[in-house]
Amino acid sequence: MIQHITVIGSGTMGNGIAHVFAQNGFTVHMVDIRQDALDRAMATIAKNMDRQVAKGSLSEADKAASLARIIPTTRLEDGVKGADLVVEAATENVDIKLQLFRELDHLAPEHCVLASNTSSISITRIASVTKRQDKVVGMHFMNPVPVMKLVEVIAGFNTSSAVTDSILELSRKIGKVPALANDYPGFVANRILMPMINEAICSLHEGVAGVEEIDTIMKLGMAHPMGPLQLADFIGLDVCLAILEVLHKGFGNPKYAPNALLVNMVTAGNHGVKSGKGFYDYSHGGKELVVADNFRKS
Repeated sequence: MIQHITVIGSGTMGNGIAHVFAQNGFTVHMVDIRQDALDRAMATIAKNMDRQVAKGSLSEADKAASLARIIPTTRLEDGVKGADLVVEAATENVDIKLQLFRELDHLAPEHCVLASNTSSISITRIASVTKRQDKVVGMHFMNPVPVMKLVEVIAGFNTSSAVTDSILELSRKIGKVPALANDYPGFVANRILMPMINEAICSLHEGVAGVEEIDTIMKLGMAHPMGPLQLADFIGLDVCLAILEVLHKGFGNPKYAPNALLVNMVTAGNHGVKSGKGFYDYSHGGKELVVADNFRKS
């Protein structure tokens, strides 16, 4: 039975995952290499829970109890030694993930399930560096984790059906709706989403329409809650690029090749919301349209 959870990484996804598990009664160790990152994460979780209190969906007593269940630590060995499930939410970089899973395989209890929140990297490849391939699974949460209902559960080539079933059940227990996918590049969510975002960037790059027009057409015409360019900013343009590169390499199909404008923006450090500027400017605390020469057809 899964009772003790460890979340690796305290960024946007990591602190959201810790938030949801703690709010649903689980003891959560949240691990990060930097204490200041852990402090920010705890402050973010408390702020997000305050919003729930204000909306009446969470009581002050439940907020306090939930926060008390989260144990932040910079020591990986301390964080995983009693874990039944580890959810890795580190940077979307295959080398970092492989090294981390080697360490987790060594440090975590033998019965512990190792899950990755990866949005595109092969679960089978991640599992291959461990001696427990049957206990490695994908648990891809959507951002923002406390709000979004979906968890994309990915079974690797050697993931046991018992482990897959336990993760599906756990996802339901924390109020999520799990959807099972097999282990192919991008799984389901990003295999469909990223080509759409890339096509929106191509349309911008080729001068078909502007940023605001593209997003407006997709919001009002296709009933999307957020336009693809704003969504890309929210996800992180660097993350979008990394996923497209995984798709392009994995399938060998030129339709997945990232647009040159996206590559240039990431290279320039314009990563979207987290950097303050992407297709929109967020540096003043709001969302303003960026009108720049480099968005015009070259």
